[in-house]
Parts: sequence; structure tokens; C-alpha cells
Amino acid sequence: MSLLDGLMQNGAVEAISRELGVDQQTAQSGLTALLPAVAGGMQNQAQAQPQGLGGLAGMLGSLGGGGLMDNVTGPQPTDVGQGNALLGQLFGSKDTSRAVADHASQQSGVSPDLLKKMLPLVAMLAAGYFAKQAHGQGGGASQEGGLGGLLAGATGGGMSGMLGSILGGAMGGGQGGGGSPLGGMLGGLMGGNR
Repeated sequence: MSLLDGLMQNGAVEAISRELGVDQQTAQSGLTALLPAVAGGMQNQAQAQPQGLGGLAGMLGSLGGGGLMDNVTGPQPTDVGQGNALLGQLFGSKDTSRAVADHASQQSGVSPDLLKKMLPLVAMLAAGYFAKQAHGQGGGASQEGGLGGLLAGATGGGMSGMLGSILGGAMGGGQGGGGSPLGGMLGGLMGGNR
């Protein structure tokens, strides 16, 4: 099952719609447009961790683990502070988050301002779902195939080109990221996918 399918089956679209007061079509368009960049950030973090996906699962656990998803899909208002902290880990800067939202707006037709509000929710949903999958499968680096496929599937295919153009635009055409998560995503994700 893809990351998008898993999120949709677990009420992500309904939760985003309720949280932001938008219709479900808008929520789904935003989720679909933002998810590749979020998954790319998670994939980059996995590559940066000495324990690979196990290290990513540990990092996500320290930020709230599966509870991140429950926070968004539950009946109470979402604590987006957790999502913003997660975005800081995944993207490294607010500028990158803004660039992701701006590019997703071009792809989806959803306003950039709405996507900026949606981004921490999507990050929490994706990270929480991944953490639940890692926990349910025993976690650890032995899950490289299944969990890695979950992330790669969200960034692969036609989405890799979209992610590359998001990241290329965020870098201003250059490679000035200097070891940032953004630079790692560019190198790691776009390396063999074009």
C-alpha cells in the first residue's frame, strides 16, 4: 500500500478538511501535492541516520511517533507546533517549507497560504503513519525493504521530477545548501530517478 493510500484510508483527507475548514477535494489536492516533498524529507533523514530507517523511526518517535497522526485525525484541534518542529527536522528552514508550498500550489491550484497551513498537518500524518508502520513491523533497519518502499513510492515515478523542481527552485538554481537537508534531498532523491 502506498503512503498516500494509507493516509487516505486512515482519515487524512477528512481530518485536513475539518481542521482547516476546506472541502475534501481541496484537502485531497493539497495532500497529494505536498506528500512527495514530505516523504522526500523523511527519506533524506533516513539516509542521514547511522541506523537508516531505524534511526528515522527513532527520530520520529522522539517527536511524537504514531501520536502525530492521531493528533491530526483525533477530534481535538491539532497541535501544529509538533508539525512545525517536524518540518524543521525534515526541511531545515522555513524558506524550504515556503518553497514546497509555493510549488505545490502551482501543481494543485490550491492557494499557497492554505498549503502553508496544511504542510505541518501533512508532515504529522505522514510521519505518524510511517512510525505506526515501523512499530507494527518491529521497526529497525531490518525493515529497509517495506518501509523504504513506502517512502520511495511517495517520491518515485512522476513525483520525482516534481520534487526535483521544488528543490531546484528552493535552491535558487544553485547548490548553496551546504549540507542542509534540502541539499541531501536533491542529491539523494534525484540521483537515479531521471
